[in-house]
Amino acid sequence: MPDVFVTRQVHFSAAHRLYNPTLSDEENDRLFGLCNNPNGHGHNYVIEVTVVGSLDPLTGYVIDLKELKDLCEVEILSKVDHKHLNLDVPFLRDINPTAENLAVRFFEILEPHLQRPNARLHAVKVWETDRNHAEYRGDR
Repeated sequence: MPDVFVTRQVHFSAAHRLYNPTLSDEENDRLFGLCNNPNGHGHNYVIEVTVVGSLDPLTGYVIDLKELKDLCEVEILSKVDHKHLNLDVPFLRDINPTAENLAVRFFEILEPHLQRPNARLHAVKVWETDRNHAEYRGDR
């Protein structure tokens, strides 16, 4: 049976500040520009979660997309939506919340829940804007 890739897209709104506490204010301003606003700034994020695997002969699914949606809601969205990512989200503590770091962290959170005999988590893509995104595919 061939592998099929299925993707669920979910959305959340949050604020963040790009900032490295080991650097001076001037260096943070140089590196992160407007994204270093001390009070943060907001985005309407889009996350794409892709699972790859073989089709279940009974359902024709790689994974039930409602199950994937519910998993994203419980494990990620309920913890980040309408939050300040630097201040309000324990699993992002001490992580500069770039799109790249969010993609890695969300992958790490979801992967243990998506290990199946016929399927596995393939990638997590985080869209920070409609022009900028980061994708992480694990350590493969």
